[in-house]
Amino acid sequence: MRLPPSMLEATRLTREGRLSEAAALLRGLLVSAPTSAPVGDATILRHQPARLPGTADPIDRSARAPEAAASPCFEALVYAGAHRRLTYKLYMPANAAAGAPLLVMLHGCTQTPDDFAAGTRMNRLADEYGFLVAYPEQTRSANASRCWNWFRSGDQRRDAGEPALISGMTREIVDRHAIDPRRVYVAGLSAGGAAAAIMGETYPDLYAAVGVHSGLACGAASDMAGAMMAMRRGGAQTQMRPAATFVPTITFHGDRDTTVDKINSDEIIARARHGEASALTLETVRGGTPGGRSHVRRILRDPQGRSRLEQWTIQGAGHAWAGGDPAGSYTDPTGPDASREMVRFFLAQGG
Repeated sequence: MRLPPSMLEATRLTREGRLSEAAALLRGLLVSAPTSAPVGDATILRHQPARLPGTADPIDRSARAPEAAASPCFEALVYAGAHRRLTYKLYMPANAAAGAPLLVMLHGCTQTPDDFAAGTRMNRLADEYGFLVAYPEQTRSANASRCWNWFRSGDQRRDAGEPALISGMTREIVDRHAIDPRRVYVAGLSAGGAAAAIMGETYPDLYAAVGVHSGLACGAASDMAGAMMAMRRGGAQTQMRPAATFVPTITFHGDRDTTVDKINSDEIIARARHGEASALTLETVRGGTPGGRSHVRRILRDPQGRSRLEQWTIQGAGHAWAGGDPAGSYTDPTGPDASREMVRFFLAQGG
């Protein structure tokens, strides 16, 4: 019988004499045991992964494991970094297969993995399309408001600070769960969105695409004072440099956001675009949903017609996840559905 990853981790901690950490992990496992629907989900979808219009089948069924999981699993785990440990929740849908994609979701300030999973409904989409979702958790000891420290220069570099922790966790999940390394994505909200932008820029070899909701560009600030200014006016142009390597990026931002000004969305796209060597053509689409908010969608396509950069500006929206569930914090249920559009964009990038 194969033990779940959480039990293997608890066994390893016990062997190393770290009994209190092992006990904490086991308590988390008992709390998160999937005896009912995962946090934030009213139902569990058990059908096969669907296909998004205009994209390839997201899961290669020839690579499916002989025995699929009997039920979805949402468990608490720990990644042991060189200088700090990182707790996270990992959602594995029942239809996950060898070669499945992985999405890393970085929560905003004051949020937790459970809160973020509930608000974005990303676990439901994981059930639908067969990908895994990891939710790293920021601690109060690292930041009193549980914000990722996107504004500190030491947390904006490869192999240092929080980027080293998050990338290390990502690689560990890829190795343990036979994830397709070409289909690993990262997304986040607010401070988590700014951290996602940093992860895409510092680890373009690891993340195939980035999603930023109400966030800021990498390098927008280097200290707390600069962060407050960047949130209201955008990053200082003297600090803003083009991305060295292009990573497909999708952004969402409300034009009434009084916490992080929409100009930051413009800077994320401008910075990412500089890394694209090929010519990109711009298409502007205006849309909306019945009873929802209208939006302007700027799509930058490569010569093959693939959407490589997308900027969604949501009319009348504030600092909240578009189309989110009220069960989570910082959500705007009126749409558009940012979670579904991010997944569509990610999977369309291919491998």
